[in-house]
Amino acid sequence: MVATCRLTCLERRASGEVPDADLRQRGDLEQSARGRPDRADRRGRRVQRGAARLRRAGGEPGPGVPGPVGPHGGRRARGHGRPLPGGEGVRGLVLRGGRRQRGAGAGDRPVVPGPAVRQRTQRRRPGGVAADDRHRRRPLTGDDRVGDLLRDLAPQVLGALVRRYGDFTRAEDAVQEALLAAVETWTADGVPEHPAGWLRTVAARRYVDQVRADAARRRREQAVLDATPRDALFAPPPDAEPAHDDLLELLFLCCHPALGPSAQVALTLRAVGGLTTPEIAAAFLVPEKTMGQRIVRAKQRLREAGARFAPPPEPEREPRLAVVLHVLYLIFNEGYAASSGPALRRVDLTRQAIRLTRRLHRRLPADGEVAGLLALMLLTEARGPARTGPEGELVPLAEQDRTRWDGSAIAEGTALLTDALSTAPVGPYQVQAAVAAVHAEAPSAEETDWPQILGLYELLERLAPGPAVTLNRAVALGMVRGPAAGLDLVRELADGPLAGHHRLLAVRAHLLERAGERAAAAREWREAARLAGSLPERRFLVRQAARLV
Repeated sequence: MVATCRLTCLERRASGEVPDADLRQRGDLEQSARGRPDRADRRGRRVQRGAARLRRAGGEPGPGVPGPVGPHGGRRARGHGRPLPGGEGVRGLVLRGGRRQRGAGAGDRPVVPGPAVRQRTQRRRPGGVAADDRHRRRPLTGDDRVGDLLRDLAPQVLGALVRRYGDFTRAEDAVQEALLAAVETWTADGVPEHPAGWLRTVAARRYVDQVRADAARRRREQAVLDATPRDALFAPPPDAEPAHDDLLELLFLCCHPALGPSAQVALTLRAVGGLTTPEIAAAFLVPEKTMGQRIVRAKQRLREAGARFAPPPEPEREPRLAVVLHVLYLIFNEGYAASSGPALRRVDLTRQAIRLTRRLHRRLPADGEVAGLLALMLLTEARGPARTGPEGELVPLAEQDRTRWDGSAIAEGTALLTDALSTAPVGPYQVQAAVAAVHAEAPSAEETDWPQILGLYELLERLAPGPAVTLNRAVALGMVRGPAAGLDLVRELADGPLAGHHRLLAVRAHLLERAGERAAAAREWREAARLAGSLPERRFLVRQAARLV
């Protein structure tokens, strides 16, 4: 049984004194013992000076007391009529009350010459008594009877509990706990006078304790059940949202005010968005090593600040919500146009971003920017099926089959945007959603309302200026006022964060081609292809360059 293995392991940790060796003569019978002295015996009996006051049964010197050995050495071997196998034995120190100290004692083993014999030097108190006998470890022998005794008694105790209570499984658990308690207690205090009764008592108490604990648990469960509305007892439908938005709480935690904006976005993309460090670095236009260090420092800063997994206080909600929206926007962008890898899109990321934003919109239905971001995602993702060709190649917006666009997503996004623009202050995400809506409403690429798009990008540049916004405005400007105007604006970005980025080169190549500079455009297409991280984008840029050769 399991208890037997546990008992054997615990027995090997038992401690006791190491007695002096005694040459046992053939035919000698050594004394046996049932256990070590209990605590009361050890406290009540003071160790006296000299070996004469501490005697073995039959007048032998106590353990640790040097003396002559052998048949003429003055130590008498008194037999008690019990056979003792081989050179093994038990310590025979008789204690007050007739109890014997457990373990091997002096004279119990023959001295076997050779390297296996280890000599021990014992510190002695005045008078020759070994210091701290109670805590000295002794080697265990085959006659260390605690384990054997418990193995013999365990079935008896188990049978008694099963007969009394009737539950075999619970009785077995109680007996195993009692056996473990016996090993710990008997090793330290000695075997009790009635070990079977001791085990039955302890096992019965453990059994009753378990019954009471189970009953108390059932009462608590019933109390909770009684206080729970009946409707809450039924499982929710598979498509139901969870009662607690743990993912959103994690978003707010990653956007803790102790972190800077860049660290907040990076950590959230890593912890919630599931993006790798290179993907996040591409989104931030920074080296991978820099982004890795930023994420590590962000985690350390959260620990130092004692950030808690809880909704933010009301005064902190707006600034932290802005960071959360930016994070969701970046997650969606990485899914819609993967920065690296063989696939053009990562649908899992776009779906996750839409799902999280939709959940956030349910919690904050009056927030115009939350609605604007959700509308932007829906209107952009609606073009996803037409953006990829049969072989996984990139299909530019002007060449897409618009009948493949998702009409339901366009309708939902347009409705969200219309409601947000009429009820809430205008924000950057609403403006970007408006640009996407203009593209979605155009029957063809030639009928796109580029002047309206240019006006929207000019408004966006005032609300949230940045190189990416300026680059998009350059495209719209080239479509409205000619490629030369767009190229002039692109030149202003040549020394900024987008310098050397493949999208800046692709826009320049597009405008050069519209201006009739085919050779220069081909060079820009090829250079953009060299810098692109996504394989479908790289192949598209190579094809664009090949057209002009």
